[in-house]
Amino acid sequence: MALSPDATLGEAGEFGLIAELVEIFESDEHVLVGPGDDAAVLRIKHGHVVVSTDLMVEGRHFRRDWASADDVGHRAAAQNLSDVNAMGGTARHLTIGLAAPADLPVAWALDFARGFAEECASVGATVVGGDVTRADQVMIAVTVLGQCTQAPVLRSGAQPGDVLALTGRQGWAAGGLAVLGRGFRSPRVLVEAYRRPEPPYGAGQEAAQAGATALIDVSDGLLSEAGHLAEASGVAIDVRTEAFEVPEPLLAVGAALGADPMQFILTGGDDHALLATFPDTASVPSGWHVVGEVAEGEGVTVDGSPYDGPTGWTHF
Repeated sequence: MALSPDATLGEAGEFGLIAELVEIFESDEHVLVGPGDDAAVLRIKHGHVVVSTDLMVEGRHFRRDWASADDVGHRAAAQNLSDVNAMGGTARHLTIGLAAPADLPVAWALDFARGFAEECASVGATVVGGDVTRADQVMIAVTVLGQCTQAPVLRSGAQPGDVLALTGRQGWAAGGLAVLGRGFRSPRVLVEAYRRPEPPYGAGQEAAQAGATALIDVSDGLLSEAGHLAEASGVAIDVRTEAFEVPEPLLAVGAALGADPMQFILTGGDDHALLATFPDTASVPSGWHVVGEVAEGEGVTVDGSPYDGPTGWTHF
């Protein structure tokens, strides 16, 4: 029986909601058993299975007055799909856990699911299961399973002499968050970048095939992620600010807020750009830009000097 468009989760019930959600998610030829049983059953023909899990909590990772349910769905999918991208793999299947108050409109949950499914479809991935339960606020837990047809690219392979390169937008979502935090809605292009990121899907596999020695997605801040590469690889990384062209919208926000727009680029997250190291500039694929270099030592510097300040988002 179709639910009223004004129904809440409490009125729909767990299984009424699940029945509506299942209709939104399609399966593919790799799915032997999809949503509706105790667990999904998948097949893989060759390569490595890549698995990642991520959480989104209302009030910490998103606000319903800042982003539509559709946008939150795109964001939740994107940050998980990007994790597989950052291993040099391709995302195939996802599961979703949704906890929400009983008075949350069913329409919000269904719009979230549609946004999630649309983002997954952009890389050929499908949702194969999940769970729903009651909570005092909206919480979303996503697990993604992907495939690497070559050896996954880890954070730990950078070597002295490598170059550091970036692909994808960087700093745009941070600029949008700064704008929203001040109660504004423009520049719209930055607000939309925060609401709905555009990860460089496929660039991870491209980097792996080009011989990337280390790879990570920029979810919490460029300097923060460079630090993870440096620590895992036992090397020093220097980031060069002259390598970045600050886009006009970030210049405008910096001027309006009295902030250095370069900080959005250096410490901003949520764009899910990819940061990688390559043996030399000749091996850097088209669309990637060299933004630093790897040397012996430890830690991250900016323009050859220690960086004084937060390097990105921290959860605790």
